[in-house]
Amino acid sequence: MKILGVIPSRYASTRYPGKPLISIQGKSMVQRVYERAMQSGALSKVIVATDDERIAHHVAQFGGHCVFTKAEHPSGTDRCYEALMQMEESYDYLINIQGDEPFLAPQQIDELASACDGKAELITQMIKVNSEETLFDTGEVKIVLNQEQEALYFSRMVIPFLKGIEQSQWHLNHNYYRHVGLYAYRTDILAAITKLKPSALELAESLEQLRWLEHGFKVKLVQTAYESHCIDTPADLEKVLHLLGEQLD
Repeated sequence: MKILGVIPSRYASTRYPGKPLISIQGKSMVQRVYERAMQSGALSKVIVATDDERIAHHVAQFGGHCVFTKAEHPSGTDRCYEALMQMEESYDYLINIQGDEPFLAPQQIDELASACDGKAELITQMIKVNSEETLFDTGEVKIVLNQEQEALYFSRMVIPFLKGIEQSQWHLNHNYYRHVGLYAYRTDILAAITKLKPSALELAESLEQLRWLEHGFKVKLVQTAYESHCIDTPADLEKVLHLLGEQLD
């Protein structure tokens, strides 16, 4: 399978303006994401998709590939599709690599790519919930699966409800999984989902993937053991640097 890796990267951010260009121990965030994506053996090409000249100039300086996309895209999915449309070559799948996860493990991309078999429409990742705190954190998206490891539903609430069991023990009595936001789209499906209007469930939970489920698309889940570390604020960066310590390259 021929797979394109796209890193959506916007300069504007309500909580952390200019975060793609912040320095993390000598390298910018976008450079760290790009270099980690390049370490994956599954991607045919890696590009940064941005709407900002400062980011494009910086990417060129460290030798990366970049394309310009419109500023008004409502999501990274739409930005990825515009980037795909600028490619001279065709691809079977596109992997959306979060631009604010500079500590991404390249193995996560490889795990996702292993499920890109030509049949899977949309693929994303999950990790097992191992604590009550994580399970009941509404900032963590939980997943309900069918027997084919496809998503039945994504929710910020805990599903299923375990009747007759203390909530502090739920994660010990059922295999709960939370979402890790790395996506692979079969390119024909990517074209289709970017034409869909926001759905009722999506608007209720503020989760774009519910739009796809409501319209009948299948979302395959791949389990990972790698934690996701999204940087939305300066405090997030300090927290993750303290957590990872010498693991940072």
